[in-house]
Amino acid sequence: MPFTFRPTQLPGVVIIEPKVFADDRGFFVETYKRSEFVAAGIDVDFVQENHSKSVRGTLRGLHFQRAPKAQAKLVRAIEGEVFDVVVDIRRGSPTFGRWEAVRLSAENRRSVYVPAGYAHGFCVTSAEAQVVYKTSAEYAPELEGGLRWDDPALAIPWPITGPILSPRDGRWPNLGDLA
Repeated sequence: MPFTFRPTQLPGVVIIEPKVFADDRGFFVETYKRSEFVAAGIDVDFVQENHSKSVRGTLRGLHFQRAPKAQAKLVRAIEGEVFDVVVDIRRGSPTFGRWEAVRLSAENRRSVYVPAGYAHGFCVTSAEAQVVYKTSAEYAPELEGGLRWDDPALAIPWPITGPILSPRDGRWPNLGDLA
C-alpha cells in the first residue's frame, strides 16, 4: 500500500502519508490513487485543482463553500512548509467548532483530506510555500464563506503573528456569527 491514512479527532479528516521511493536520482511518490483512497473510505470525485504560492507570514483562510457546492479538499505543500488548519463548521456535530492542525511540507510530503462541512486555511512558515489542492466541486463565488483566522472561540495557536491577509480574509465573521 503506497499510503498510510491517519484519522484525526475530527470525523472524516484524514492525514495521508505517502510511501516515498528515493534513490541517488531523487524520488518518486504517488500523491493520489483513487482505488487506495476509496479503500480507506475517501470516495470522492475531484473536479478542480488549485495551486497557490505565498510568502512567509501569509495566512489564507479559513475558507469553505456552502451547499449545493460544498467542497471536499485534498491539500498538500509542494514547496516550503505550511501550518494547515481544518475547523468543523457542521452545526449539530459533536465536534462543531473544534479544529485540527498539521504541518504540510515539501519535505514530509503529507496531504490532508478535508471533507465538505469544514473550513480550511493555512499559514506559511517557510520563506515561500506552494500549496496544491484538489476539490470535489468547482469554485462558486456566490457560495463561498469563511471564518476569522483569529476567532477567540477557536483559539488556534497560529505559529505567526501579524499575518499577511487578503482584504476578504480580514473581514470574515467569527464562528458564532455564521449564518
